[in-house]
This record gives sequence, C-alpha cells and structure tokens, in this order.
Amino acid sequence: MSSTAPSAKRNRLINVIGSRRNFLKGSAMTAALASTPFVQAFQSLATRQGNAGGPASRRMDSPYGPIRPVKDEVTGLELLQLPEGFSYASLSWAGDAMADGNPVPARHDGMGVIAVDGDTIILVRNHEVGSGRPISAATVYDEGMVSESARAGGGNTTIHFSRSNRREIQTIPSLGGTMVNCAGGVTPWGTWLSCEETIHDASATGGRRHGYVFEVPADPAATTGVPIVGMGRFEHEAVAIDPASSYAYLTEDNRNQSPIYRYVPDNTSQQAGALEQGGRLQAARIKSMHGAELLAPAMGDEYELEWVDIADPDMDPQGDTSGPCLQARAAGAFTISRGEGIWYHEGLMYIVDTSAGVNDAGRAGYGEGAVWMLDPHENRMRCIFASTDANMANNPDNVSISPRGGIVMCEDGGGVEDEFGLGERVMGLTPTGESYILVKNNVVLSDTDISISGKVAEPGDYRQTEIAGACFDPSGEFLFINVQNPGITFAIWGPWERGPV
Repeated sequence: MSSTAPSAKRNRLINVIGSRRNFLKGSAMTAALASTPFVQAFQSLATRQGNAGGPASRRMDSPYGPIRPVKDEVTGLELLQLPEGFSYASLSWAGDAMADGNPVPARHDGMGVIAVDGDTIILVRNHEVGSGRPISAATVYDEGMVSESARAGGGNTTIHFSRSNRREIQTIPSLGGTMVNCAGGVTPWGTWLSCEETIHDASATGGRRHGYVFEVPADPAATTGVPIVGMGRFEHEAVAIDPASSYAYLTEDNRNQSPIYRYVPDNTSQQAGALEQGGRLQAARIKSMHGAELLAPAMGDEYELEWVDIADPDMDPQGDTSGPCLQARAAGAFTISRGEGIWYHEGLMYIVDTSAGVNDAGRAGYGEGAVWMLDPHENRMRCIFASTDANMANNPDNVSISPRGGIVMCEDGGGVEDEFGLGERVMGLTPTGESYILVKNNVVLSDTDISISGKVAEPGDYRQTEIAGACFDPSGEFLFINVQNPGITFAIWGPWERGPV
C-alpha cells in the first residue's frame, strides 16, 4: 500500500504527467451542469483555491458518525461495522438453498435493483466465477466444457427481498453458463446487464467464446442467454445507460489498457431484447490529445471528448489485449488504468478507475483510485476524486448513486487498517471531493459462528475481502451490498437523511 506522504519520485512523475493535462476552466460542461451538486461544489472550491494547486481530495469524518460493530438481525453475528442508528440483515449466503433446491453460487459481485413488485424488491446479482459448478438456471449460455475438466460456473441469481419484513423471500437462478460475471448495470426498462470480465475462448474444448454482455430480466424464465456481441468482446466491468439517448457506456478492466466505450444501439425502443439487435461500438478519444494515457489524474482534470468507431467489436485479442482495445488505441482513444464501476444519475455518468494514481515507486496506474464524471451530452469528462493513500480510498471498484444523489464506492484493495480496525469499506463521496467511511467489512467466522448461523462457510477472517454490488432501492430506504467471500448479500437501512447519501 502507498504511504500518505508521496515520495520525491512520485512528485516528479505527477509533474511530468500533469504537463500533458488539458485542464479546461470555464468549460461548457460547467455551464451546462451548473445546477448539479458536484459541479456547484467544484466551482466554489476552485474559486476559493484559485490556481494554487487546485482542489484536492481528502478523507473526512463521516457525517453519519463513527462506525462500530453491529449485529446482523438474521444470524446475530457482528458481520458489519455501521454508524449509530443503522441496522442490517444478511441474505442469500453462498451455499444457502435457492428456490430450486440448489445452492446459491459463490463469489457475489455486481448487483442491481431492477424492479419493485408491491412489497417485493427484486435484485439481480452477479457471480464472478470462472470454471466450476454451473448455475442451475433455466437459461444456460455455454453448456460445453471451458477447460478439459470444467464448465462455465458464472452467471446470475435473482433475489426477492421483502421491504416490510426486511428479509429475503427467495433466491432464483437466472443465468448460467457464463464466466467471470463481474459487474454490469441496470437499464431504464428494468433489466440487468451482466458483464463477463474475460476474453476466454472455450471453443477448442467444446465450449463457446466468452467476454460478452447478457441481459437478465426480472422474470428469470424470460432470460434469452443471447450475448450482445455488438457491445464488444473484452474484459467487461460495468455498463450504464443514458435514458435520453439509449446509449450504453461501458468500462474495461485491463491494467493500463482500459478505454471507455459506448454502444449506440440500432433499436432505441428501450425494451428487453432491443440491445441484442445490434448497434455500433465506439471508444472515447480526447480532442487534440490522441493516444492519451490518463493513468494518474488529479482532481479537477478535465477533457473534451470525441468518439471513434470500433469496426470489429468481436475481434480476437492479441495476448492480454482485447480486440476492441487494440482498435481503440489504433484510432487514438485514451486509456485509464482499470475501468470498473460506472453509474448514471441525472444526466451524468460516474466512472471509477480502481488503480489510478502512482505507487510509492512512482509507477503510474498502480495508485489508489479515482472517480471521473462524464457528461455524455457535452462530451466532457472531469476527475472529481483522486485518492492519494489507502486511508482515503483503498482501490474503489463498484460505484452507485442513491436516489438522493449520494455517491458510494465499494473497496477492493485487499483491506486497509484505519482507526476502526482492518477491513474493506463502503466509502461515501461528497461533492467537494472528500471521502468518508460508511460501512466496514467485519466478517470473521469461527466454527461456532457457522454452527449457530446454520450457514455453509469455511471459518476464517474475511475482512479483507472485496465489497461489491452497492445499489439502492428506488425509495432510497435500503442499501444492498455484497461481501464477495464467503459470499453474503446485505440489506442496510437507517437514518440516511443525516448525511448526503
């Protein structure tokens, strides 16, 4: 982990990278979005600080107060740390029985609320499994072998959660035969887009090619299992839809080879299955700065974008580089370090670069992470948060926005030691670039804990395990998150009105 005080070597590298920045003050983006809290706050902060280094990110005390261990209302175990007044229920653990009697798959990852049916909140959850036991869904994309001895073990499950009882109703398998389903995104028409973070080709062993996006509706029986090939075959992380244009914006998670893409669908009816009917894949390029590498941004960096076509979205990779990335780079598209979470809210896209920045050795693209704000209509992108140490943000991954406009980020940096102990966290982000701790992973399971809870899990300390899948129900009452291992989903509620979330 990097230290809080950057070395002289780091400063030199930041200065070199900074000399190439295209910092656009007084831009059309600021004028067009002056009503949004983030732009208003940034303008105010920039005015106060003038040109003396610009605004900077930092970690602040949480407006919700300090966190402490809280008992799960289902098992009685202290699995999370939360602020005073907040409660939670665990649901759909890996190994629990699903509605069909088969066990809930492992490695809970990206997730979204796609529908509310009366008292029932419906979530679709990814399982970031490569090869393994296939998910027992009615629809299976790849039924062949993905290696000499295994089948595709990733896919999706659908969770029904009772708002009034604050408990899981049931978990249903909804897509099988995919691989490494990392994140994805909710569509405006109430489906989930599940993204494979792989370019695995199993055709040599009787399987199929992987690295695609799949659509999962609220009714698992309606899942087609048809890959949206036009969205590209690459190490997908997440996707977000602009409801005004129907364009889908996508991230790729491949170290320092991660363009930002958009998919322009032929069918803009915004109905389930429309994206499968084809479209045009494009990658973002910075005007007058072709081939840029935005690996170590500072808060306030801003760029004007244009889009270049990807002629063959299904092109084979070369080594570890995906076909779409090769074409994007050849056309002058920029790359970030590791594109992960992306979320749409009120006309803006929020994009996480998990390892933006520099490490203690001064290596770009190996830092603690950053968040970009993209205006898809003005085609401008601004860095609104840049972590310079793990305490501020420890490689944020998934990102989500509450109905009130509050940003939360899930960490995936292997755990950080802060004043509340060891563990990964859900971090809040203010409009002025401050992060704060909202939730902390506190999962430590003994044999006795497992016996009392009745769960299927191995004993161990899971506090350094990735938190993922943050999402809110439409009312903003519940925040849902996943702890990837041992595989637990949580519903969290409390006095959100005390702070910006």
